[in-house]
Amino acid sequence: MIMADFTGEHTWLQTGHGLSLRKLVEGSDYQEELRYDFNAKGELRHLDTNESFVFNYYKNNHERNHERYQVLGHVITQYVYELLERACTLQKVYIPSDATEDEPRSFFFMSEKALTSSSSIIVLLQDRGVFRAGQWGQKTIISEGLYHGTQIPFIKMALQSHGGVIVLNPNDNFVDLKTERETLSFSTRGESLASMHSCQRNPRWCSTSPEEHTMYVWDHFISKSAAKNVAFIAHGYGGLVFIDLLMQRKEEVMNKVFSVAFINSMHNVQHQTRNDPQVQWWIQKYCREWVSSNKPLGKAVGSLIKVNCPTVSAGTEKYSLAPSYCLRSIFKYLNSTLKAKATTAFTRSPIATRSSKCKEVGK
Repeated sequence: MIMADFTGEHTWLQTGHGLSLRKLVEGSDYQEELRYDFNAKGELRHLDTNESFVFNYYKNNHERNHERYQVLGHVITQYVYELLERACTLQKVYIPSDATEDEPRSFFFMSEKALTSSSSIIVLLQDRGVFRAGQWGQKTIISEGLYHGTQIPFIKMALQSHGGVIVLNPNDNFVDLKTERETLSFSTRGESLASMHSCQRNPRWCSTSPEEHTMYVWDHFISKSAAKNVAFIAHGYGGLVFIDLLMQRKEEVMNKVFSVAFINSMHNVQHQTRNDPQVQWWIQKYCREWVSSNKPLGKAVGSLIKVNCPTVSAGTEKYSLAPSYCLRSIFKYLNSTLKAKATTAFTRSPIATRSSKCKEVGK
């Protein structure tokens, strides 16, 4: 049922915005080797054979096959960026805010009124890897499709149920001076991306690591937003990054973040929190983790290694599919915790009565 809903939506995205992976490849040295595009279901398929992506295009030449795979990954990154801006109507925000175009800066994405609206904000924090903003996993996009590999279903649901969304870009840490401008056009046909990556690389200001990137966006954007309720959805290494942010900005985070949904998180509560009882209590109360498991979705999963917050099954044993499988379960949890917080705040607020109003007038 979920796939059916997304299929129709993705068809509209392609026809309505003219997005095409093939157009990004055309004109490059790889337009014949990468005759692929996404179909109406968001699956990557060969234009002639309709087959899935094949890694071994060149016989007995792993280096060239790997180079071709890296080029595909670069094109997919650009394609997902386009989807975030056109299909999800998100804005690209460059950081640091005072950097010029010529300086090594990074960026992230957010909805138009994320900082000014009083509605809640959902922050997406991905795992570490070569993939960038908007992706849970590049290999997953290639093998399983856009629904399972991108964050777009999460973005759509966040905008619908919470109003604001921020998509972090924690893995965009360095500028490769040579490939930054050349993109897919290489001066020498046989030159490998590996050799190109060995050239000078400059760290992006205020984004040299996932931790620094997340901290900067928190300090300059999220913490200053009008929204009083913020939730994080953190996948893999992103969970470790969030706990780092929690420890660095303890009071701010605990006051503004109403809930955290971890997905196969790599964080370690005992090590990272330094046995701070207040932080450990907060994690236990306001966080939940979905982990790969053979148990049905949402069923409790015991862990002898990590005892930090309630842990439930993601509904699949595959690490790469965990985010898409537990999407609805996560938003059901976030919606219920936000509702519970609003109910608690309402019951604690003073109730005006006729007698109290009369006393106020009589003063």
